[in-house]
Amino acid sequence: MTMDQAERLRKLVEQHPVQETAGSPSKPKPPASQKPKASSKPAEPSSRSAFSTNARVIAITSGKGGVGKTNFTVNLAIALRAAGSRVMILDADLGMANVDIVLGSSSKKYLLNLLEDGMKLSDVLVHGSYGVDFIPGGSGIEKAQALDDTKRAVLLQKLAGVGELADIILIDTGAGLGKNVMDFILAADEVLLVTTPEPTSLTDAYAVMKAYSRYAENPNLQLVINRIYDERESREVTVKLQQTAGRFLGLEVGCLGYLYEDASVMRAVRRQTPFVVASPDSIAARCIRAMAQGVLYGASPRVDRGWRGFLQRIFHFSR
Repeated sequence: MTMDQAERLRKLVEQHPVQETAGSPSKPKPPASQKPKASSKPAEPSSRSAFSTNARVIAITSGKGGVGKTNFTVNLAIALRAAGSRVMILDADLGMANVDIVLGSSSKKYLLNLLEDGMKLSDVLVHGSYGVDFIPGGSGIEKAQALDDTKRAVLLQKLAGVGELADIILIDTGAGLGKNVMDFILAADEVLLVTTPEPTSLTDAYAVMKAYSRYAENPNLQLVINRIYDERESREVTVKLQQTAGRFLGLEVGCLGYLYEDASVMRAVRRQTPFVVASPDSIAARCIRAMAQGVLYGASPRVDRGWRGFLQRIFHFSR
């Protein structure tokens, strides 16, 4: 090979210009004839149009840690970006924030730094590898909920611009049923619940579905089954969870797809490189690309609250 696999993916990203409209189309659109001009930083959005876009907000969560949630989030983001969508990740895992590790990027600024005088959204955004940007939230999100109305209004105003910079915003939540986790998944318009076929993982996934069904105003949850060994196993797990949720919770649950157990995933983790880049021809990478297509062209996208509504619910602030 004349170029490594990471370079191949970078070339692929460059060949798919970002779309001009927010959200995703019902049918694939042909790529634009010209590439966007390169820029080291995204343009700072104007205050007049800060709330005018309808970016999709998708929370990605799990019932327990160790099921591959963050790894899935990062690789899905890269696949969506390669397909032409502008993607942003908000690292909202307060206990194990490690989006930066998986992306191979780092940041010295965090969400609460936006409260500093002169600090702009572009100062906090991290321009990660492979065309995916992210906001390192960490404990700042939890602390933001305790701020007074004036400071929360500043955060809301500055963060609102993310809705102009992305078509799809992925929220990498923590695991379990903590208040902060539930705040994130209830504020999002769409939820992806990552689980594995292990009995403890399924039990914890059901607990998340139970809490979600109780409090969600307009439920929209899909499963992602990780670490399966054959398709039959995935179908059995999916049907079991769907039937149980329907019978006992009255909750309709979809399934975005599944990921096979794949040694290339662990090798990529050790190299701190997303597996969709390190091993683009692996079965895990093919599964991720299929799920990215499902996000883009599967069920109709949901933008009930959008990014502004998400922020208002997280910060318990409305105006």
